[in-house]
Amino acid sequence: MNRAGWALAVLFLVNTLNFFDRQVIAAVVEPLRREWRLTDAQVGWIGTAFTLLYAVVGLPLGRLADTWSRRALLCAGALLWTSTTALSALATGFRTLFAARLAVGVGEAVCAPASTSLLADLFPEARRGRATSVFMLGLPVGLGLSYAVSGAVAQAFGWRAAFLVAGVPGVLVALLCLTLPEPARGAAEPEPIGSRRRPGSAIALLLRTPTFLWIVVSGALHNFNMYALSLFLPALLTRRHGLDVREAGLVSGVVFGVAGGIGMLLGGWASDRAVAWRPDGRLLTAAVALGAVAPLAIAFLGQAPGPRVSTGVLLCLAVLPLYVYYAPVYATLQEIVEPSLRGTAMAVYFFAMYLLGASLGPVGTGALSDALAARAASLAGAAAIDERARAAGLHQALYLVPFLSAMLGVVLWAGSRAVKRDKQALRAWMSLNKNQLQPSA
Repeated sequence: MNRAGWALAVLFLVNTLNFFDRQVIAAVVEPLRREWRLTDAQVGWIGTAFTLLYAVVGLPLGRLADTWSRRALLCAGALLWTSTTALSALATGFRTLFAARLAVGVGEAVCAPASTSLLADLFPEARRGRATSVFMLGLPVGLGLSYAVSGAVAQAFGWRAAFLVAGVPGVLVALLCLTLPEPARGAAEPEPIGSRRRPGSAIALLLRTPTFLWIVVSGALHNFNMYALSLFLPALLTRRHGLDVREAGLVSGVVFGVAGGIGMLLGGWASDRAVAWRPDGRLLTAAVALGAVAPLAIAFLGQAPGPRVSTGVLLCLAVLPLYVYYAPVYATLQEIVEPSLRGTAMAVYFFAMYLLGASLGPVGTGALSDALAARAASLAGAAAIDERARAAGLHQALYLVPFLSAMLGVVLWAGSRAVKRDKQALRAWMSLNKNQLQPSA
């Protein structure tokens, strides 16, 4: 295996662990909620906790990924987030678990900027979409394994054991990060320009790139959906369709791990084919896929209560195109900025994506679920909100997913209109100024 292939394999493992650890909370929502008597809004806040610091510390860590050793950053980050995931098992209440999840966010903020910067320097543009899709395959695989393993462990030994099990692989994966290559910035470009960039503020350069702005908006919308759905799907399967914690975890694992994995690989393959055909092909691929989510998600949510095959099939079909998003968008992001700004670009994108999307998705959906549950209880003439009302409230709240997916398809289409100009501007500047560039600040 060559160094690019080895790096891709290690980064896939890092990303798998990244999403496994962050998703344990979703697999144990129901036993945790019942033990501590939490509302769905409080559950949403626990799910959101790590994204708050993730978004903020990601900015300086993204700049660090542009100037420092990316393998050292990944090693340190993996050690931090896995150890604090394990320590979550010692939480004594809402506040202590919230604090532990904040610490998880600091460690995980390293992963995307450092990893995508490495991949862009190891793989040329023609293969970048497929390489990105393999790296991002860690997302559905990590989620799927976390749901299945954490749900089973929680069912057998309690929710605290699930956090302990999640922390075990961290040391090994962190040590593997030290074996990663550290290529020069821009090494995979047709006209390498090293660690140099256009003059001016890094943030200002990004904000003057129209495609980047559209991608930022798309990230906020997509992450709202993904974090709302991934946190509350097991709860929906338990409350509305009658599955226990282990069964809900297993179904969620299959949906996110298998259907999501197929969507991820399909997005990488299709976007590489599409960009060879036309410069805006990557974002058009994502736009078409996300536009298909709305009718499929509505069909899934419209299924009658109770476990049935048709419900699972429609859920898989709705989730699959959600994962097509990542490879085309992440690859496009690396292709519209110079190599010395790629870590920063990912950090700014993630700042908006997590602060406006991942942070609001669980909390907003949880709060809406609580309000709709109270309404359902009132309409039924109940004196208090019972489990039946909570099931109805969560089911109705999740109709946000198809609505926002339709908006996301439009945003990605608008972004595709700017890609050609932004790519041409960057390539022209690189050709004219490759010998007279300003060192990266």
